[in-house]
Amino acid sequence: MNAIKSLDDLKKIREEALAKRKVTETSGATQVIVAMGTCGIAAGARETMKAVLEYIEAKNLPNIVVSQTGCIGLCEQEPILQVVSGQQEKVTYGKVSPEVANRIMQEHVEKGEVVGDFVIPSVG
Repeated sequence: MNAIKSLDDLKKIREEALAKRKVTETSGATQVIVAMGTCGIAAGARETMKAVLEYIEAKNLPNIVVSQTGCIGLCEQEPILQVVSGQQEKVTYGKVSPEVANRIMQEHVEKGEVVGDFVIPSVG
């Protein structure tokens, strides 16, 4: 990244960032994030990720972005999966086996219904 040398440079960077954010929000894309830190992998996050990807492929679902992140800090809840849909608040699920991942994909990602049984309540 180039150094910011003036207020105009800063304004240009801000406008570009806002434009990128707007494209993401208006595209209708749903983001599915799987925590793949060491504790997550040990608890089965690879299998959870595989189940998510296979579900999307089998159903040929458009506008779903799957990504991974590191440790979220809730090791006792691993594997952890998060769903972000448009402007809605992020929903974090814990103890997500491949079977639970399929249920989340079907009920939350496809139908928009949060799967309450596996939601990790936000703290603070």
